Amino acid sequence: MNTPVVDFLRQYPVSGRFHMPGHKGKPFLGCEALDITEVAGADNLYAPEGILAESEANAARLFGAGKTLYSTEGSSQCIRAMLALACRRSGVAPVVVAARNVHKAFVYACGLLDIQVRWLWPEAGSLCSCPLSPAALARRLDGLSQPPAAVYLTSPDYLGGQADIAAMAQVCHQRNILLLVDNAHGAYLHWLDRHPLDLGADMCCDSAHKTLPVLTGGAYLHLSRRVCPALAAGAKAAMAMFGSTSPSYLTLASLDLCNQYLADGYAHRLAGTLTKLSALRRQLTSQGWRLLDSDPLRLTVDARAGGLTGHALAQRLAGQGLGWEYASDEHLVLMVTPENQPEDYARLCQAMGQAGPPLPQLPQLPPARGRQAMSIRKALLSSQETLPVESSPGRVCAAPAVSCPPAVPVAVSGEVIGPAALALFRRYGIREVAVVAN
Repeated sequence: MNTPVVDFLRQYPVSGRFHMPGHKGKPFLGCEALDITEVAGADNLYAPEGILAESEANAARLFGAGKTLYSTEGSSQCIRAMLALACRRSGVAPVVVAARNVHKAFVYACGLLDIQVRWLWPEAGSLCSCPLSPAALARRLDGLSQPPAAVYLTSPDYLGGQADIAAMAQVCHQRNILLLVDNAHGAYLHWLDRHPLDLGADMCCDSAHKTLPVLTGGAYLHLSRRVCPALAAGAKAAMAMFGSTSPSYLTLASLDLCNQYLADGYAHRLAGTLTKLSALRRQLTSQGWRLLDSDPLRLTVDARAGGLTGHALAQRLAGQGLGWEYASDEHLVLMVTPENQPEDYARLCQAMGQAGPPLPQLPQLPPARGRQAMSIRKALLSSQETLPVESSPGRVCAAPAVSCPPAVPVAVSGEVIGPAALALFRRYGIREVAVVAN
């Protein structure tokens, strides 16, 4: 597969640059020669007709999408754009039904677009996970006075849980409702026939940089072939509303080069990685560690079952020069890609060592159901003050109260903070919260 963006950057003259950026291609970090702006021939990300249009079309073919758009500002930009498109299609007051384990970027998008959210609460779950049945979604939708602009799900979630996207899509499409999926952690799933687009989602975002060899900030907004042409035609304008007019060409180049990477034997490399991961899971299990069910490229360790908190296990890895994705009192999350080498697996097993006697399991704390006292938008734009969490009950949350990672809000803007939220603040080590000023 060709790489038109990378090819352009590699042949672009380094000397004689009488345009931005200010480094003029000189090697301060070493990458500056490839770091340009929208000069002649480089195309325009939000009105592409040349190399960027060609590269995005390559990506759409790879993912089987009706349209794929690049983001240099992560999935956050894509989330805002697809919510804007959904609300534009509905033609009514913007209401979105969303599973509660959303990323805080969703909350900010709802504030910008003045979207009202009707939450889907898990029958059993935690802050990060929100397992839902298609029947529960159907009941929620049928209980509304009018159809929402869209249903919004996060899958995989931060601990690796995956929703039944195919069944959820069927529930939505029977009611002529769009299904949007935050698939930030699952760009690779198309090569396992488990990507949201493959399973019936109408729009989804992928953070390419999370699981593919793309620079930080590189992401995709995918639109299904089922999406009406008018909606697809407005996608670039929606992305432009929320994106910088100076997108990073280094990030765009990495997205472009990733097309070649995916086309050139990625399915085979991914299959090999999954085989190695299966062996790794067996080895860690033989060492006494308990691993939770998760998406294929993630290891979610129940650290307490092995005698440590997730934080303590993370420090054990750090002592051996190993990094991790996320640690809490309960879990340690590790993410793997084909770029991890066999020695990485061996070092991980050695660093984790044998599990010890289990610690008491912490009580399950479900998401906090705070009463919505004002709209998300009004709360976000109101005067705010920051309080210790112990002083916050009874106050209205102003900014999404969240640790990052996992960036799933304990309390959402506009909600009254109650005892359930306070318990979650304590569990996740959140010490302060922004509230609407009195």
